[in-house]
Amino acid sequence: MINGPTRRTLFAGTLAGLALPTLTAEGVEAETAKGAAGLPSRPNIVVILADDLGWGEVGFQGQRQISTPNLDRVAAEGVRFTTAYSGAPLCAPSRCALLTGLHAGHGTVRENPEGGEQHALTSADLTFAELLQLSGYRTACIGKWGFGPERAGDVSHPNQRGFDEFFGFITHKHAHQYFPKYLWHNGSKVQLDGKTYAPDLFRKRAIEFIKDDHDDPFLLYFSSILPHSPSQVPGDAGPYQHKPWTLANRRHAAQVARLDSDVDTLVRTLREAGIADNTLVVFTSDNGPHREKGVTPELFNSNGGFRGDKREVYEGGIRVPLVAWSPALKPRVVNQPVASWDLLPTLADLADVPVPANLDGLSFRRALTGGDAPEHDHLVWNRPHKAQAIRRGRWKGVRYSPHISGAGPDGRVELYDLDDDPGERKDLAASHPDLAAELMATLDESIGPDPRLPYGLRTKLTGGQVVVTLYNGSKVPWRKVRLGLDGSRRARSQTVAQVEPGETVAVGFPVRAGERITARADFLAAGRSQTFRKAHGSRRLDA
Repeated sequence: MINGPTRRTLFAGTLAGLALPTLTAEGVEAETAKGAAGLPSRPNIVVILADDLGWGEVGFQGQRQISTPNLDRVAAEGVRFTTAYSGAPLCAPSRCALLTGLHAGHGTVRENPEGGEQHALTSADLTFAELLQLSGYRTACIGKWGFGPERAGDVSHPNQRGFDEFFGFITHKHAHQYFPKYLWHNGSKVQLDGKTYAPDLFRKRAIEFIKDDHDDPFLLYFSSILPHSPSQVPGDAGPYQHKPWTLANRRHAAQVARLDSDVDTLVRTLREAGIADNTLVVFTSDNGPHREKGVTPELFNSNGGFRGDKREVYEGGIRVPLVAWSPALKPRVVNQPVASWDLLPTLADLADVPVPANLDGLSFRRALTGGDAPEHDHLVWNRPHKAQAIRRGRWKGVRYSPHISGAGPDGRVELYDLDDDPGERKDLAASHPDLAAELMATLDESIGPDPRLPYGLRTKLTGGQVVVTLYNGSKVPWRKVRLGLDGSRRARSQTVAQVEPGETVAVGFPVRAGERITARADFLAAGRSQTFRKAHGSRRLDA
């Protein structure tokens, strides 16, 4: 366990992180002019997720050993969130929170496999890709999925959870291979020679996806495996090859540099395609830095001076970089806390889609265009039977299960004042027992079953007809609802009654064997026209 910093140390590191690359006068003028209008309606969206990149492993947050000029420029030009949190201090539950808008006290996946069965998403899990796909976005997941099983057509497969295209690793364990013998492309395995660097393949396919000529907006979820262990790069460690560090540390630095280069490649591709102004890029990480297979995060100050790293619910394990970039945005810094489970409602908001009800996340769209970030009553992190944490305002409570991390048979509760002690060095639980107990009670109340309502458009083939069902899982009534089919014959539709939150409506339509059709729902939500579509053929009718 790493000892945390004093407040002065952390403050100095934060100031160092503000020494950002500056744009030319012409660049600033151009960016300001573009940013005045704000983001367009229904922009393209690129979500770039690093794997085990620490809060302090980027130059814009104080990193001095590893150079990240491209990320530093994106941060200087974009909206930088200084107090951003991952969904968990490790991979699978963090990615579940990012995709679904639920923290790990409510989400389907709350822990890593840890040698057991690979955890999976279910048909009840609505991802941000499903939401945007319904509303007409073309969608792709490239890189690490992180949920099993490795089986085409499974409900947990990316193609069944909202992604038109998938290229990469399905399971958590397979994604540890930088030179794999196969990758998945949609429902098929692509055999490789075991000598090709997977991140290079991901970058190439992401470029192709961005350049695909389509009229519809797109969502690209670029889920990198960099810089997760093992510390492997093709060739030597580049500019870090002769550093007086261990081989693992030299190659880890090279991995971070390659990630930085990948971000630059994607941004340049957007500019070259002429669509950067209509695109929002979100960059973040799934948890704090790792110390695996010889990597020593202390060398790089990878956690930015916070206490802890990957697998720990202290700030170093859950604080992550977060930047939103677009030429349409004005550069700014947002200091209010946000969490990765805020991403789904934010993307829904940007795509003008009704936000699902009963999420843990809140949209931070206003923070992108000059407003404040949403104010959470509290934030929760949950590692079942191991450790939990809760933040409410300046106060953070940490609880260890019995016999975990030195805790006794009754476990251990800790309390920290993050305003005065961001490094979590001074445990105040003994001097504020009532506050500690109150936070633990709120934490217990925040952990339970999935609270969401069924949401979206589903189809099921029964006999000679297809039943189209619309689920209003939002917070507002859906009015003037019209359900129908678009297909090889004339369009068929039927107007139905208003659908209240939590209600469903279903209509059956006769179909011919082998007919390719698309289910469609048109309605008004909060005065805004909506169209949901769900095709069958490439996606199963009963998915």
